[in-house]
Amino acid sequence: MKNLYTDDVARNIGDILTIIITEDSKVDNKAKRDLKKDVDKSITFDGKLGNFTDLGEFGTSASSTNELKSKADYKDERKFVDRITVVVVDIQPNSNLVVMGTRLRKIAGDIQNIEISGIVRPSDITFDNTIKSEQVANFQIVTKNSGIADPYTKPGFLGRILDVIWPF
Repeated sequence: MKNLYTDDVARNIGDILTIIITEDSKVDNKAKRDLKKDVDKSITFDGKLGNFTDLGEFGTSASSTNELKSKADYKDERKFVDRITVVVVDIQPNSNLVVMGTRLRKIAGDIQNIEISGIVRPSDITFDNTIKSEQVANFQIVTKNSGIADPYTKPGFLGRILDVIWPF
């Protein structure tokens, strides 16, 4: 029977801890350029070469205009929400916990494997033995997907060769 005052918060190697993943990343990259260059040159010659020759007056002029207008816009939004239970695999000298865990999901022939690792400060662990992913140092999350849909999400053999030979 469990003691009424027992604390279930992870503190030792082998203890488990639940990480609440709420990763929300947004990238918004914009660039705008408006460059303009005008060049106007004019030369006039009065036609006199010393005292001997009068060639008449003539002149030349040149004009050049360069203009560049460009605009680029890039937007990437990703959101990942999940809860994954990890295991304490090491305790650092300063009492921080090194955690690792995996979750394998097989749904309708598709396989998703999620691998989590990071370093947790024991004081950040809540009373219900959870921690938010933004509080995990060196937080790493790797997702690998395979299964029935896998061939449809990747280019085929010939497509990969053509991408190398003719990338545009």
